[in-house]
Amino acid sequence: MASTKRSFQAEVSKLLNIVAHSLYSEREVFLRELISNAADACDKLRYLALTDDTLVSGDTNFNIKISVDQKNKTLTISDNGIGMNENELDENLGTIARSGTGAFVESLSGDESKDVGLIGQFGVGFYSAFMVAEKVDVITRKAGEQDAWTWSSDGLGEYTVEKASKEDRGSSITLYLKKDAKEFLEDLRLRTIVKAYSDHISIPIVLVKDKEEESLNEASAIWTRQKKDITQDQYTEFYRHVSSGYDEPWMTSHWRAEGRFDYSALLFVPSKRPFDLFHPDRKHRVKLYVKKVFITDDCEGLVPEYLRFVKGIIDCEDLPLNVSRELLQKNQMLTSISTAVTKRVLNELKKKAEKKPEEYAEFWENFGAVLKEGLYGIPNEHKNSLLELVRFKSSTRDDLVSLKDYLAGMKDGQENIYYITGESQEAIKNSPHLEGFAAKGIEVLLLSDPIDDFWISSMFEGYEDKKFSSVTKGSAELENVEDAKDKGAKDKKGQKKSKKTDVSLLIASIKLTLGESVKDVKESIRLTDSACCLVADEGDMDMNLERILRQHQQVADAAPRVLEINPTHPLIKGLVKKVKDGETDPVLEDAALLLFDQAKIMDGEPVKDVKAFAQRMSKVMELSLQA
Repeated sequence: MASTKRSFQAEVSKLLNIVAHSLYSEREVFLRELISNAADACDKLRYLALTDDTLVSGDTNFNIKISVDQKNKTLTISDNGIGMNENELDENLGTIARSGTGAFVESLSGDESKDVGLIGQFGVGFYSAFMVAEKVDVITRKAGEQDAWTWSSDGLGEYTVEKASKEDRGSSITLYLKKDAKEFLEDLRLRTIVKAYSDHISIPIVLVKDKEEESLNEASAIWTRQKKDITQDQYTEFYRHVSSGYDEPWMTSHWRAEGRFDYSALLFVPSKRPFDLFHPDRKHRVKLYVKKVFITDDCEGLVPEYLRFVKGIIDCEDLPLNVSRELLQKNQMLTSISTAVTKRVLNELKKKAEKKPEEYAEFWENFGAVLKEGLYGIPNEHKNSLLELVRFKSSTRDDLVSLKDYLAGMKDGQENIYYITGESQEAIKNSPHLEGFAAKGIEVLLLSDPIDDFWISSMFEGYEDKKFSSVTKGSAELENVEDAKDKGAKDKKGQKKSKKTDVSLLIASIKLTLGESVKDVKESIRLTDSACCLVADEGDMDMNLERILRQHQQVADAAPRVLEINPTHPLIKGLVKKVKDGETDPVLEDAALLLFDQAKIMDGEPVKDVKAFAQRMSKVMELSLQA
């Protein structure tokens, strides 16, 4: 059969161009990647053979072989794992079928010096071979099938696939090394690399030389060893193996549980946020083993969705080896293990938060939004533990604050935990709703993650008997809290604070003008600097939550809000004087409409009639110039 020439997916071509030229100064990581892939292929076949032993045809001694051809300057990595057929060659080597790829590629700037670090976070697996090879050949035969295939490419944009001859299952990857990569033909160099990066691999890795085989790794499951016998470097390399990442683990948790059921766990929290963390198709990266046999890396319920950033393995001694993936979802033992594992991870995070708050702040920046997902939705037995882990930016502190610290800093007379949600921290900090709270020295939690509107609105029971209250809703209840400054204190300009003006007539005038556009018009106690703001009435949906639901077309129109006006503001005082003087000219109507539009703009809402808004603004500016 003649070979067929095919083109790489656009994302692959872009990756290869960077990988081939400057991915890493330590190019030996290519061998780690190819060995890791070979080990995964053996693990997959070992699992499938539990229910179909014809796939291994009596050859159950899985292994990875490395061989060198000095004459042709080639390095070959072979395995007797699952192998690939023609379609899988295209899917696995011609494209990147991984969630989040699009977002990752968009983040590439074209500046190689910057893109190298990004690719390191993403992981490139097989394509790392082109760091050292000018050409790569893959000969593979899938277990249980008769046809073998050859895949070949120089990594410059195209590859060929054709039928081949191969006596046994598995894959052999041959690298035609570049002139500056001949060091990888040396036995000592290969031994050193395998020892450094792949000693944890549980599949035997052997160096084939002159028909003799030399074992290069310990070939024992790292999670079965005693912690005292494992170095941090070995933990790091195993983390990179199971995560396909290049960063170092932020947290490592390794333990063995014995009791009603026995299991071992070796779990990691990454130091970098994966590109696909919020991709809807992303699953957790925790592999399930039974008696050191890989079962699946897609076991729903093994760890909760809000811990999907956790990577590693869980090895259970008591599950049957041939259990189907469907039955796993309903297995009570697995449910109990998941509960215990979740509790352990949350406890480890709590220790980090208490002992190393600066490091925990880095974790929170990366994964806090995901962790908060556990506070929303179905009842969660770990909710109290999660609440202890949650951290917030606030209106009064530079550092992150916990709920416990917030309660300790509450003012006399303060009954609630106050918060505000919005699209960004910058928008929130500039919100007029914060003014009255700032004047009284009341701390307000600043929430800008999309999940915040959902979880906090479901916290009906509050925290430690204190209810959560949005500063954009209701009456704000600021009267019960003493001012931060003494009575009669002076404002920023050194003048005594102004007395409040009776605004009842102005309120009636504004109501008449705005009609059903607003739910009500009230005097504000939350404003000190701004003239007006819009708030949600008690019992109504929080405004930012409503905005999010409108964006997703789950709510049709914005509900009318309450317009609050600041009786101490010079503009409001001036309008009050006009009303008291009996003036009813269009200026008052224009002022009411401008106040309403101004309040909407401050909340990030669009003005309904932009043209009319511009005309009114121009008219007001003309009048001010004539004065």
